[in-house]
Amino acid sequence: MEPVVGAIDGAALLAQLRIIGLAALLAGLLGLEREIKGKPAGLRTHILVGVGAALLVLLGDVYVARFESEFGGGMVRADPIRLIQAVVVGISFLGAGTILHEGGSRIEGLTTAASILLTAAIGIAVALGAGILAACVTGSVVILLPLLGRLELWLGSKQARREQTDPGGSARSRPR
Repeated sequence: MEPVVGAIDGAALLAQLRIIGLAALLAGLLGLEREIKGKPAGLRTHILVGVGAALLVLLGDVYVARFESEFGGGMVRADPIRLIQAVVVGISFLGAGTILHEGGSRIEGLTTAASILLTAAIGIAVALGAGILAACVTGSVVILLPLLGRLELWLGSKQARREQTDPGGSARSRPR
């Protein structure tokens, strides 16, 4: 049985493994933040999402190259956006599984779902050669998420104090 991707030289394989490694590292940083917060999708999930997204992009490139070599360049028309769309659709189902509606207006898991989508985008970016951009975005998010969490707590406690001083006030009479 012939291998799907054909023979690959050592240098190309090493380059692909470096891409997968960088995707795993960056995805792991995002997952670590979620793991520390005790969220349902943590370190392992984020690494798998980032590596999976990068691998799918790399396999798309390998598969197109294989078809071009076997059937000629005119036979294959590749649309890389479709591959990205497929990854996003698949990841959206995974992210939707982390969102819980707990009655009333309480919804949990939106940030985790968004971080899963971002992790897939990071993996795609790394595989497409935008590793520096992916690293900058990852670093920014890892720094901003805890800061924004503190801001939300502060705003929530400020809202609670406002409600304590005006317990009879309705939602309509409160300033927005």
